[in-house]
Amino acid sequence: MSIEIANESGVDTDTDAILAVARHALDEMGVNPLAELSVLLVDLEYMTELNHRWMGGDGPTDVLAFPMDEGTVDHGPGEGAGAEPTLLGDIVLCPDVAAKQAANVGHSTADELHLLTVHGVLHLLGYDHAEPEEEREMFGLQARLLSGWQARAAGREPEDRPGVTDPT
Repeated sequence: MSIEIANESGVDTDTDAILAVARHALDEMGVNPLAELSVLLVDLEYMTELNHRWMGGDGPTDVLAFPMDEGTVDHGPGEGAGAEPTLLGDIVLCPDVAAKQAANVGHSTADELHLLTVHGVLHLLGYDHAEPEEEREMFGLQARLLSGWQARAAGREPEDRPGVTDPT
C-alpha cells in the first residue's frame, strides 16, 4: 500500500503517526494492498478555498475526502489477483482547525488529526453520516478503528477489531 503525505500547512505535525493510523484503517478495512492514498495537510486559507469550491461551505473545515477509483476494497481471496494499483483518493486535513476542535473536546491536536484521518479514510471507502443510521455506523466504525490503532501503538492488543467476526 502506498501512502503519500505532504505537509503544506506550516504546522509542525507528526506525519509518521498520520501515515500509521491511515495504514491501520486501510488494513483493517480490507483495502486492496495495491491501493494508493494521498494525504495533504493545508493551512486555513487553502482549506477555506477547497471547502468553498468543492462543498459550497463557508470558512475552513477540518477534513475533506476526494475519492478517485472504485474497487479498492478487497473482499477476499481471488479478488484482485494480478490487479493493478488503484488510486483510492485524497484526504485533506487542516491542522489549525483540528487544534481548535481538539481544545473544545479536551484532547490533543495529534489525537484529533488521527480521528480526522480515519474519518477521511472511511469517506473514501464510501461511508457517510448524512442520515442517523449512517452516522451511527460510520462513527462506531471510526471509534473501533481508532481504539484498535491506539491499542497497537501502546503495545496492547485491541479488544474489538472492525470487520473481524468471532467464529464461535
